[in-house]
Amino acid sequence: MTVPHLVLDVHEDGTLSATLNHHPVAAPEDVGAWRRAMFAQIIDHVTGERAIPVRVTVHEVDGTTFTDILPAAKRPAPKPDTSPEPESVKRPSRRRRGADPIEVDGGDGFISGEDIAVALIVAHTDANPDGQARTLLDPQVVAAAKAVEVVLVGRISGTIAVRSLP
Repeated sequence: MTVPHLVLDVHEDGTLSATLNHHPVAAPEDVGAWRRAMFAQIIDHVTGERAIPVRVTVHEVDGTTFTDILPAAKRPAPKPDTSPEPESVKRPSRRRRGADPIEVDGGDGFISGEDIAVALIVAHTDANPDGQARTLLDPQVVAAAKAVEVVLVGRISGTIAVRSLP
């Protein structure tokens, strides 16, 4: 199996040019142009919501280049709605939490928009335009794992931040 190769060229104005296996990848019409903060959306777009792995090369404006292989993401299949309500009365389901999420400030050093793994690997987040990472963790997941620390890993920059949990 050949892993597709996505190349992202960052421009001075923050827009990106994207090519997949040397073929241009156009941004959706409602978006106009790909932007740096849309890194995760571009990956999702070219991989069918991360159904396949992809090799990503990012060419920054300053001449630096980052390359990584992003694996396919295993996503749980949606559970069928078994409620007895008629179709016209159904309300959108909402995830309920027992407590407020735990916010983790991962600091800086990340590349804007890069996918950042959150270990125990219970979630992913994106870096903001300044390269800072922050995530919200479900306290029930943290308690169930008996976790006392969280690790944030920048999948492109290689930046690693270890933070204690409250």
